[in-house]
Amino acid sequence: MRREGAIHAYRPACALLLAFATARATEVANAQQPDQTLLYDENGLKLRWHLQLGLNAVSERNLYWNLAATTSPQSDFDPVSHWLEGYVEPGLRFEWAPFGRSTFYGKLSSVGSYTAGTDAFDWSDTGRITVEDAYLGYRVGSARATGLDLSLGSRELKLGSGMLIANGGSSGFERGALKFGPRKAWKRAAFAHVYEDGFTATPFYLQPNELPSNDGHNKLAGGDLRYDAAAGGFLGLSYINVLHSDSPYVKAPRGGVGPPTLLPRGRDGTNALNLYARTNPFSGAFRNWFLTGDFAYEWNRTVDLEAWGGRVQVGYAFSGLPWPTVLTYSFQTFSGDDPKTSRLERFDPLYYEGSPGAWATGSKSSLVFTNSNIRAHEVSLRVHPTERDTVTLRYARILANELGSPIQFGQATRLLNFGGAAYLISGVTEHHLSDDVFLEYGRTINPNTFLTAGVSMSVPGKGIRGVADGRTPNWVGGFVNAVVNF
Repeated sequence: MRREGAIHAYRPACALLLAFATARATEVANAQQPDQTLLYDENGLKLRWHLQLGLNAVSERNLYWNLAATTSPQSDFDPVSHWLEGYVEPGLRFEWAPFGRSTFYGKLSSVGSYTAGTDAFDWSDTGRITVEDAYLGYRVGSARATGLDLSLGSRELKLGSGMLIANGGSSGFERGALKFGPRKAWKRAAFAHVYEDGFTATPFYLQPNELPSNDGHNKLAGGDLRYDAAAGGFLGLSYINVLHSDSPYVKAPRGGVGPPTLLPRGRDGTNALNLYARTNPFSGAFRNWFLTGDFAYEWNRTVDLEAWGGRVQVGYAFSGLPWPTVLTYSFQTFSGDDPKTSRLERFDPLYYEGSPGAWATGSKSSLVFTNSNIRAHEVSLRVHPTERDTVTLRYARILANELGSPIQFGQATRLLNFGGAAYLISGVTEHHLSDDVFLEYGRTINPNTFLTAGVSMSVPGKGIRGVADGRTPNWVGGFVNAVVNF
């Protein structure tokens, strides 16, 4: 039995925390010690090596609230899973500045990943080696004044807060390293950053690095216009057009009764607009507050799609406490297909950044629910007991927007399946899906080594309990991992 779902955008909290820690550690290393990665520095040419590797131990109990025990007992799905996953990413990068302000640059790297044991999607002892970065670029001028940055090849690109365009690479399944999600680069990417007095214009063309077992042959193009204020706030607008896609869409049955309808190549031709913003730091009585907002609208005349999604986030940084502390509340919502209409209203989250600290809906529940037909209230409390230590507590209350409408159809690319039987595809009869609690600890051991550990629990709501007549235990689990990055 194999449980399948489209999770190319899922990236666990440990991955996001490590990304931030890695960036900070790199700054510290550059400021306080010689560059250990420098191989060559002569005549304007700099050559550096790159290496990142990680090991992650994961344990899960009552996976997916043990729904398979009552809805598909013949599948023999084991709701208890323990596995060890790891990855290594070596690479080389160069910069060559023969003409003063102009710089040619590039990077070549690969990712080897493996899972030992059986992971949450029932894949066992599997892994792959794939190309990650393989790009060339040219830049001139300054990002804060007037400048140009051109890039071509396999590379990461994130637009705005990562609501729709962030994670261009797929991990998990046959590639292994499900939780780490080490791949982020697009398989093919051509884009330019044009800078002028705080404004950045980014036209782009992208092809995701999809799983061979689930390749929708997606191709996207569009543009992004963003303004970054000197004080730290920003405002931006992205336009995305799906030039080609073999990925289907799923439509709710009329009246919410019966199986859903599959729309072959439904994503082909989809358009999206994404407006995003963050306030400048406030002054006076509101100086410790910050506010962010995102909104997206999607349409596709071929399949009569009209969908929307968005998020409002309010944060407060406490002053006067012994430890730096930030409290954040978020409300995010994504339209579902209304069974009472002939139009398709199901939101397509495309290639979002799927970490609990970014755009995941919940912690454990993010393995089940993508950002479609979902709304969630989320609260996070982040504390820094020391400069090296971070403790984060997250809570999410997750609900369905439309009853009797597909919830679990992963990003319009793959049906979820337990031994041949699909679950939650036709939706639920109660709005409340789950309550997730996630406690995470991160430590920067040194500028190149990071430790992360976490425990989490998902309590099923009435919507989930109704699928299995109430026989749904709490889903619990934890992980501990270490990453080395140069």
